[in-house]
Amino acid sequence: MSDSSAVLWPEGVARHVLDRVDSTNAEALRLAAHLAGPAWIMARHQQSGRGRRGRAWCDPPGNFAATLLMRPQGDPADAARLSFVAALAVHEALLRLCGPSLNLSLKWPNDVLLNGGKLSGILLESAGSGATVSALAIGIGINLAAAPDGDGIEARATRPVSLKGETGVTVTADEMLDALALSFDQWLRQMRDFGFGPIRAAWLSRAARLAETITARTGNTTLTGRFDGIDETGALLLTTAQGRQAIPAADIYFGGH
Repeated sequence: MSDSSAVLWPEGVARHVLDRVDSTNAEALRLAAHLAGPAWIMARHQQSGRGRRGRAWCDPPGNFAATLLMRPQGDPADAARLSFVAALAVHEALLRLCGPSLNLSLKWPNDVLLNGGKLSGILLESAGSGATVSALAIGIGINLAAAPDGDGIEARATRPVSLKGETGVTVTADEMLDALALSFDQWLRQMRDFGFGPIRAAWLSRAARLAETITARTGNTTLTGRFDGIDETGALLLTTAQGRQAIPAADIYFGGH
């Protein structure tokens, strides 16, 4: 990383680095009432990291675990679209740190892939009532040093990988936080100035398996079809034998049944 990147930090954003915490998202939401503005909370070690749909997030030493706490503008749908900002920020920050040859792509709804394996996951959790989001925690985990044991993952799930294991490159959590905070701030400003359109276009240009056959599973419902992008809400567009469908939330598996 260049010296100029190392000293930059977004204005008005706090930074908290903790040695140990149960979950950076949980800690962020506990701190929400006491923070005047946005804040990054990074932990050297997470004891009870969480993934999507209540899954555990394994956090070996040397990996990255941090949460951006925000008071977002707009409604819950606006807040949900920030997951795409986060994915773009992770993608860009890794390229800044490791160079443009890094083989990264984005998997809907909120994973970052390296060489086709899962390098990073993003989890949004909010506090508030009704149509009001009083606080939003954007949790980001990145396998910088080591990937969790893949034996426990479900069949057809994307295999976990690490940056160190795939490339031999060492990036520290502190370096990652500096680059990520800056990238997120820049993408967030773009969305605030120009809306979701440019974010959607940027995300699609980095999307994994666009126009290919994928499977979307929600509860007991499984749909297979052509991945045709995302709509203005961030929902997955899947063209099946029954026509095109917009899917707001699902687990995605590459290939057909």
